[in-house]
Amino acid sequence: MATSTASQRPKRANALLIMAKRPTPGRTKTRLVPPLTPEQAAALYECFLQDTLELARQVPDVQPVVVYTPANAEAYFTDLAPDFECTPQKGPDLGARLDNALTHYLSRGFQCVAAINSDGPTLPLAYLKQAFERLREEADVVLGPTDDGGYYLIGLKRPAPRLLREVRMSTPHVTVDTLALAVEEELRVVLLPNWYDVDDVESLMRLKAALATAPPHTARHTQAFLSS
Repeated sequence: MATSTASQRPKRANALLIMAKRPTPGRTKTRLVPPLTPEQAAALYECFLQDTLELARQVPDVQPVVVYTPANAEAYFTDLAPDFECTPQKGPDLGARLDNALTHYLSRGFQCVAAINSDGPTLPLAYLKQAFERLREEADVVLGPTDDGGYYLIGLKRPAPRLLREVRMSTPHVTVDTLALAVEEELRVVLLPNWYDVDDVESLMRLKAALATAPPHTARHTQAFLSS
């Protein structure tokens, strides 16, 4: 007997994808070395991951997913996030991997799907909630710009491969180029408030200063690591 359409629908309306890498000394957060050692940089990024997972758990009505790399890191991520779906990143570059992941979850029947990075452990929960609210309302695309010209979040309610595959990632004009393609595709875009990734010493010092006066529950794994 064929499975009914209702039974195939996801139990939750939306999906939140965490783009993540397995921490590896010498390959993780290398721009933080020095002042950190390779081992410290990898350990700090693991704290970023744990705090990002805790943040995702607080977003209502979403299926949380870790989209991980490398392909052999499944055991690490299923141990780290047993309450998340875990799926490997697929594609030759970041744009393709984002497109593949977003399109896969949209094709599964999720109404709105957003992908975030795992480099901003103090990202406000309100920004994530706002992303899904805007997608449910007027937006075709939601972007969360970063101060360096990229974005910490992209959300869609239908596939938009050009926005991901035709933009050169990790450049200062990622958001600008994405917006230009959205205009060509006649997609309605809503921008979230700016935030920042922790990729270099300057942003690490910004994070440390912010956490020095933050409540204890804010990015608690990262806060404990930096305070030690």
